[in-house]
Amino acid sequence: MTDMESFLSIARQVVLDEARALDALADSLDEDFAKAVDLILNTKGRVIVSGIGKSGHIGHKIAATLASTGTPAYFVHPAEASHGDLGMVSGGDVVLAISNSGEAPELANLLAFTRRFGIPLIGLSSKPESSLMTQADVHLRIPSLGEACGFGMVPSISTTLTLAMGDALAIALMKFRDFRPENFRVFHPGGKLGARLSRVSDLMHTGDAVPLIAAETRMSEALLEISRKGFGVVGVTDAEGRLTGIVTDGDLRRHMSGLLDKTAAEVMTRNPTTITPDALAEEAVAIMNARKITSLFVVDEADPGKAKGLLHIHDCLRVGLG
Repeated sequence: MTDMESFLSIARQVVLDEARALDALADSLDEDFAKAVDLILNTKGRVIVSGIGKSGHIGHKIAATLASTGTPAYFVHPAEASHGDLGMVSGGDVVLAISNSGEAPELANLLAFTRRFGIPLIGLSSKPESSLMTQADVHLRIPSLGEACGFGMVPSISTTLTLAMGDALAIALMKFRDFRPENFRVFHPGGKLGARLSRVSDLMHTGDAVPLIAAETRMSEALLEISRKGFGVVGVTDAEGRLTGIVTDGDLRRHMSGLLDKTAAEVMTRNPTTITPDALAEEAVAIMNARKITSLFVVDEADPGKAKGLLHIHDCLRVGLG
């Protein structure tokens, strides 16, 4: 076996071992998981996540996932907790303490603090008889299946299971809170994910920037409006301001003969594709790509057909969509 084959064989075995461990975790979930969800749902404060070493790194991620999905949470380092950060934990909170062995000495003062002041404690460990799980009010147990290294020393399977347990907890809470994409964007406005959750109303052009003309407008004036606004299109509205058509480059080419003597109503494409302000910008991009167009007029749902704005593909590309 070549070195390359050996490397790939080891890597595949690690992934398979962790995948089997995740199956075991799914099968092991019981009423204690439901108790943990119920406890957090009914707490008036925040979830304080704590752990040391690799458990601490995973704890940081769990706290961040909880916070971004509607459950107020933050991470408290157990060593710092012993030097003043216990003041960050209050009576209305719930503590989620993570330790694969359940015997991390750095957690001792935090655990004692929760017991002294009656703060609910959720223990996450693979050892049900450990100090952590003995003191905990609710137990999130991960299967004890060793580690992917083969000699039980490199946190791998245990950290994967801990991370999965945290994700399961966060998403269960999210579902019960009816936490939706629009809520998620409040906590995650930046990056690719924030862009995907942008609404059309966040990106569209409004007011005088929108190219609109009346149906009876001569095409000589329509061309000027297209040029002034710079979107390559112009919307055609009726007397009530409702969008009845659109004039595009294609319409201009089809009506080149005597174009300037015609009205917008004679040249326009009727019943153009539109979108509403509350639609996701990602949906708008999909429509534009499918129809091979570069702009969508935005119409009012409350006043059907009323032109409210225009979304151009470049607006979407600027925020990372497309």
